[in-house]
Amino acid sequence: MKIVTRAAAAALLLGTAVTMSAFAQDKVTIGYSAPGLVGAQAQIQAGLVNAGKAKSWEVITTTSGGDAQKQLNDINDFIAQKVAAIVAVPDDSAGVCQAVKAAKEANIPFYTIDRAPQGCEIDMVVLSDNYLAGKQSGEATVDYLKSKHGAAKGKVLEITGNLAQNVAQLRGGGFNDVLKQYPDIQVITKVGDWDSAKGVDIVRDVASTEADLDAVYMHSDCVYAAGTVQTLKEVGKDAAAGDKAHIYLAGVDGCLGTLDLIRSGSFDQSSNQPIPDFGVLAADFIEKKLKGEAVAPSTIEKEGALWSPARLEKADVGLQLFLATTSVGKANVDDERLWGNIEKKMGAQ
Repeated sequence: MKIVTRAAAAALLLGTAVTMSAFAQDKVTIGYSAPGLVGAQAQIQAGLVNAGKAKSWEVITTTSGGDAQKQLNDINDFIAQKVAAIVAVPDDSAGVCQAVKAAKEANIPFYTIDRAPQGCEIDMVVLSDNYLAGKQSGEATVDYLKSKHGAAKGKVLEITGNLAQNVAQLRGGGFNDVLKQYPDIQVITKVGDWDSAKGVDIVRDVASTEADLDAVYMHSDCVYAAGTVQTLKEVGKDAAAGDKAHIYLAGVDGCLGTLDLIRSGSFDQSSNQPIPDFGVLAADFIEKKLKGEAVAPSTIEKEGALWSPARLEKADVGLQLFLATTSVGKANVDDERLWGNIEKKMGAQ
């Protein structure tokens, strides 16, 4: 890839001197590092690839398979290829800072999608408001417990993602900040590491030993929902909604499989992520960077988008674009703007 610098100017952004450059490019190549293509990750990658194609860019993709060291190696390869920008979904929010440092030394912009780094500053993070997502699931769970017991009390299982990643920390934080307001609600937290098999083992163990389990909250319903529903059926804990023995199921993501489970009555609530727009928005802001356009904190609006308005904020990790999540239940599960329904429509075409 050939990049010719036409002009460079110093700009002051939030008190920090930032050097911006405008580029004339024969070809723009973007390096994208995915942690794996399970759950929402395949759609996140597709969003960026398709957005890049629409801009006549080449997007090189790699997958680490959950190996943080491989991800660092892959990003170092992007740097060696002198890509125009690097985008990653970090395997390790702190560990990825090694790659960020190397990219900065090579003057290559660095972006992350879905997860933020920890301990270093990048150009931008595009992600759902994961704290809000956890909060929405927490509020829905509390409402269920109140309706079931007449008061906010009961026992809830939380199946986490990888707690080395900020997305899991935020989804857990939003959920637990709601539930800890009610001392009569007990939360049993188990680390699932975004591993569906681990999720099955956790559900089987807890549902079998905790006779009074009232609810399960999962950091990713894309990863854990199907296995949780099947396992509860196997252990005889799959009472339907409305039954006193019903175990309420809530989670974050809202992929097609989860929406179908909500339709069938097997799942109760999901905090929908605007997955299809992640890559599109990231590509738009990368384009601004390559053109030398300054970007500052603001409110980003798009008419009709469920994630709108989004918040573009300055943080110690750089600019963060927080897209609003949407609490989904039977009443709104058929909204065509939900990403699971978008996925279904695209698959039918």
